[in-house]
Amino acid sequence: MTDVLSDEDVPLSKRRVPVTTKTSETSSKKRKSVSVKNEPSDLIPDDMLPLKKRGTATATVGTNGQGSAKKVKREEKPAKSTKVSAAKAKGTSNRNSNGTPKPKTVSDSGIDEKLIAKRKAKKADSKTEGEETSTQEKEEEELYKWWEAESNDGSVKWSSLVHSGVLFPPPYEPLPMHVKLKYKGVPVDLPPEAEEVAGFFGAMLETDHAKNKVFQANFFNDFKEVLTKSCGSKLKVEKFEHCDFTDIFNYYEEKRLEKKALTAAEKKKIKEEKDKLEETYKVCYLDGRKELVGNFRIEPPGLFRGRGSHPKTGKLKARVMPEQVTINIGPDTPVPQPPDGHEWAEVKHDNTVSWLATWKENINGAQKYVFLAANSSLKGMSDYKKFEKARELKGHITGIRKDYNKELKDELMANRQRATAMYLIDVLALRAGGEKGEDEADTVGCCSLRYEHVSFKPPNTIVLDFLGKDSIRFYQEVKVDPQVYKNLKLFKKSPKKVGDQLFDRLDPPTLNKHLQNYMPGLTAKVFRTYNASITMQEQLGKIENKGTVNEKYVAYNAANRTVAILCNHQRTVSKAHEQSVGKIEDKILEIKFQRYRLKQMIAQLEPNMKKSDPEYFQPDIELDDATMVRLTDQIIQRERDKVTKKFQRENEKRATEKEEALPESELNARMKVVDELEAEYKKERKTGKVELKNGMPVEKLKAQIEKLNERIVNTTLQLKDKEDNSTVALTTSKINYIDPRLTVMFSKKYEVPIEKLFSKTLREKFKWAIESADENWKF
Repeated sequence: MTDVLSDEDVPLSKRRVPVTTKTSETSSKKRKSVSVKNEPSDLIPDDMLPLKKRGTATATVGTNGQGSAKKVKREEKPAKSTKVSAAKAKGTSNRNSNGTPKPKTVSDSGIDEKLIAKRKAKKADSKTEGEETSTQEKEEEELYKWWEAESNDGSVKWSSLVHSGVLFPPPYEPLPMHVKLKYKGVPVDLPPEAEEVAGFFGAMLETDHAKNKVFQANFFNDFKEVLTKSCGSKLKVEKFEHCDFTDIFNYYEEKRLEKKALTAAEKKKIKEEKDKLEETYKVCYLDGRKELVGNFRIEPPGLFRGRGSHPKTGKLKARVMPEQVTINIGPDTPVPQPPDGHEWAEVKHDNTVSWLATWKENINGAQKYVFLAANSSLKGMSDYKKFEKARELKGHITGIRKDYNKELKDELMANRQRATAMYLIDVLALRAGGEKGEDEADTVGCCSLRYEHVSFKPPNTIVLDFLGKDSIRFYQEVKVDPQVYKNLKLFKKSPKKVGDQLFDRLDPPTLNKHLQNYMPGLTAKVFRTYNASITMQEQLGKIENKGTVNEKYVAYNAANRTVAILCNHQRTVSKAHEQSVGKIEDKILEIKFQRYRLKQMIAQLEPNMKKSDPEYFQPDIELDDATMVRLTDQIIQRERDKVTKKFQRENEKRATEKEEALPESELNARMKVVDELEAEYKKERKTGKVELKNGMPVEKLKAQIEKLNERIVNTTLQLKDKEDNSTVALTTSKINYIDPRLTVMFSKKYEVPIEKLFSKTLREKFKWAIESADENWKF
């Protein structure tokens, strides 16, 4: 008699599912945005309006990708909006041909902060009668402490939103006539579209990427496709092996060296021009508050690199056009102008999302978004809610573990697989995983583990070996619950073979739907955040509150490293690592060398001390004669470089201020000090005696030695920290998985400056955590 299988025992791929018909989306060119009444239009900063429409101008609001719009009359009092047929405004454009803004006049530049900022009240006792405030003084904005404000229901993200859109990369600049791709030794005249793609590869010619066979194949396939589109079958470029990119590489290498050789003044000028170009894109106005925008630049075209062994490495990242970009902005607000001759794909007024613009990239078909900066209120709220959701899991975790441990022996195979997956996600912090297409990197998570990814070592040790996110290898040998061990063996039972899914009755949506029964919003990802934060709290609790700040800092990093290993945040040892370690080792040797010299001075001043404690005056074992010669040469060369660079900087500054340059004799005079130091070192090597400094007492020499001892300890700790973390990425866990309030708690409780633990960017991103957690805070 055949057993009747329940639907849960049937693999997901073979289940009968109701057929649903998807309604195709309306063409973006026909779709109209919904008009929603919003903030009065006079809240719009004047410089956010088109140049010719400022003051009492009429602001256009796009309603579709063809540039149709509605006009809003901007008067002294808010006026009702009226719809009119739109036509593209004619007149002088405030854009260059590539879509970048033309330089603004002084009166047009800058943002009128008076519309959104309140002047901070000054204390009465600091004011005197007749005191005048300078008209040049910038008004300060009040810090919006959103974490202290009442939260909304989460559906509406903003009431008014004003921004300048996205910044497109500059157009392609053709190569000089003499720089060409050679095919079978013959220079080839390429159309600009193909020449640009050839340039992408040529510029990378000496990199490891360009030597990768997969990279080469993907690049050449896309290159030939561009050639075919741009000039048909006129050019016969058929084999990669016959292509010579040397001239292109040399040209771009020359440009790179020229850029590197620019003076500080020239670099400053370029930066100022770049900042001026980006000025209006960097900020937006959210509900009248000035907020920074995050990634407002459209990524330039190039060759995709990918991480790990990505199958698409080398493919062409196509140039993004305005017709691919959807803008999201407040109604009754001027829509940013697309580059001349172009239109936006669509203009939306969706206040339930936090993105400002979106488009789809061509490599993986992923949707790209422009969001507010990491330190914005919306991003901060998102982070806060994420960590609060993980904290909420604390109240449910005991019940969840009790249930999945019980279901490890469930009669239904689907329930047993689900329980086993939950165990692995909870205990080993595995990602849930998902299906991958044939053209995507072969990365997996828990639900997508295959037959070959798990092996066994009796009595209850499993070996997990697979490529995780970003093609980082996950390899662990770990003891598991005996029943989990039995289940995994059962899931691999014949007729399953290599390539078959281990959890063939489970996928991430099914798992997450089950988790919703325990707690609203609970997903497998929340377990990683919870386990990372709870592990960090446990590790920090083991640190003794003693020692120097540097010792505590290293202990903090060790705790962070435990979390990073749990989450499999690995990295390959960088090429610069060995060189970086060598510099730190040399730094320690130099400090020991200086300490030895001070001890030699004491020996001359107090001969009896050397007799009573000869070992104290011996050089460290690493400081043999050859090492000391190398160190002194190193010190002298570094001092010469310092003097030379400072002299060059001063002359560059004088040139910008149109002052006469310092003569070469001035440089020679400064070098005399270094020459004297070099002569001093040479004399010491000959005589074996260190020259005594005038009036230097023994007590002062001993105090200097103590300072050097501290530096040796601190630098040695720095070296150990660098070595320990060479293959572990600490930043990912610190930014995304560990509740930042734990770091703030550690800083305040252990008296470690927050600047040592969080960079300036992270201090801005996690300002809400810094101001809301104290030394007693617990996750």
